[in-house]
Amino acid sequence: MKFSEIEYKRPDLNEIKQAYERITQKFAECSGAREQYELILQHETLYSRFQSMATVAYIRNSVNTADPFYEAETAFFDASNPIVDNDVQNFYRAVLSSRFRERLEAKTGKLFLKNLELSFRSFSPAVIESKQKENALVTEYEKLLASAKIDFDGKKLNLSEIRKYQMFPDRNVRRDAWEKAAGFYEANARRLDEIYDELVHNRDEQAKKLGYKNYVFLGYDRLGRNCYGPGEIQKFRDQVAEDFVPFIAEIKKVQAKRLGLPGLKLYDDDCFFPDGNPAPKGGRQVLVGQARTMYREMHPLAGEFFDYMLEHGLFDLDSKKGKAVGGYCTDIPDYKFPFIFSNFNGTADDVAVLTHEAGHAFASYLARDIPLLELRSPTMDAAETHSMSMELFSRRWDRLFFGGETEKFRLYQLEAALDFIPYGCLVDEFQTRMYESPALSPDERKQTWLGLEKKYRPWIDFDGIPFFSAGGGYQRQHHIYSFPLYYIDYCLAQTTALEFWLESEKDWNDAFSRYLDFVRAGGTKTYAELVRAAGLGYPMDGGCMKRLGAKASEWLESHPAD
Repeated sequence: MKFSEIEYKRPDLNEIKQAYERITQKFAECSGAREQYELILQHETLYSRFQSMATVAYIRNSVNTADPFYEAETAFFDASNPIVDNDVQNFYRAVLSSRFRERLEAKTGKLFLKNLELSFRSFSPAVIESKQKENALVTEYEKLLASAKIDFDGKKLNLSEIRKYQMFPDRNVRRDAWEKAAGFYEANARRLDEIYDELVHNRDEQAKKLGYKNYVFLGYDRLGRNCYGPGEIQKFRDQVAEDFVPFIAEIKKVQAKRLGLPGLKLYDDDCFFPDGNPAPKGGRQVLVGQARTMYREMHPLAGEFFDYMLEHGLFDLDSKKGKAVGGYCTDIPDYKFPFIFSNFNGTADDVAVLTHEAGHAFASYLARDIPLLELRSPTMDAAETHSMSMELFSRRWDRLFFGGETEKFRLYQLEAALDFIPYGCLVDEFQTRMYESPALSPDERKQTWLGLEKKYRPWIDFDGIPFFSAGGGYQRQHHIYSFPLYYIDYCLAQTTALEFWLESEKDWNDAFSRYLDFVRAGGTKTYAELVRAAGLGYPMDGGCMKRLGAKASEWLESHPAD
């Protein structure tokens, strides 16, 4: 079956509620752990079906945000997810109260129940209405970004399509592109301010109702962070600010010199070469064909996976009008389908999709037969390690995509990977501060963003471009609105992926073997356990970022740009 052939049917909430009431009551009446485990599997079947239909609706709405049917279905799930979550939490309460917990734990593993405890304490019927409103606000924000029609180069472009002009070799063109994009945000600034203000207060209210000090702690629990807390993340960010930002600042000086500039303006930061960033050779069909060759050569499992994706039509890659911005990989559990969504725009980002998002999809494919749905995916720090590591393991096959620009791409890719970590920490510290001080005004939020720009990206000059120079840049980072506190995961994952890359430079096959073990484990281990089992440096350990910067510096010095 192909994705396009999946029959969508709106779930019946009454049927789901009755089914959960039945298995929840039976759970308490069970005479042993074996019967209780069977009821857990019944819960998995119920929840898998609901999530599968929710995901199908989400994908089809993402592909065409103007489709009235799937717009209505997305609104249905925005309202229904918290209701079903309540049914699930009632069942989890019974599981956590099991009289046979020790024997049940022997079947599920300790982490399953630990994760249930995090989930259980981060939800209550008291926040259902707030969750519904939060979901609706996020959907409004995403639809607002998807509505962009920017007049540029004789065309009407969306935010994905204008990205290639923002990295254009001609400095005047890229400055104009940044200004035109800023114009879209400025035109919608009032509503963007209002949406974020409503989201911050909504999430803070949920945290207080659930007994948390603030949303930071609730957000960590909702993300299932089961091996570290805000304190450890602050120490990681401190490492980045103290040990890594100075290293990146030196890289940026080299970039400016390469571009023939005295320093970098906002519109120069994403342009790494005077003749433009490396671009892939060929359109979507060519690139997908080359990716198929790459995965078949990489490993038998990787080839099997990519053929499966093609056979079942599990991609939507072309940018088009009305399509949501960005890219993602998601899962349709009933069918054991990963699905990759993107907006190809003729830049190196297109290849990143075929490696990054395919890294997520590959992990989903390998973990699809882990018995418990909750254990198929790890926390997002580990999940993003799957994808970011795949980007770097694929360097052996860069010539398939970039031809004569291969070495240029390798330098670009590594500099961009390193450069990302301070930006990701900027996003995380901004979000943390917003939820620690929810009463900040829109202007105070913008001033906070500007202050953090100076801390984590001191090389950037906004050159007076409206919106960005006023501190509005956070509003284009959709994770801040849509996935609260989910961004530091990328920084941890990028650090671990770079560790895998360093190992692959010494022995590619050994490093990839360790990567496969990391991925196959799914969510059966914590992020810390996975990293240490792979024999890699743990990002929260003191000195990790200084050591990584030194190793990366050695590589860059031995591979200068021509």
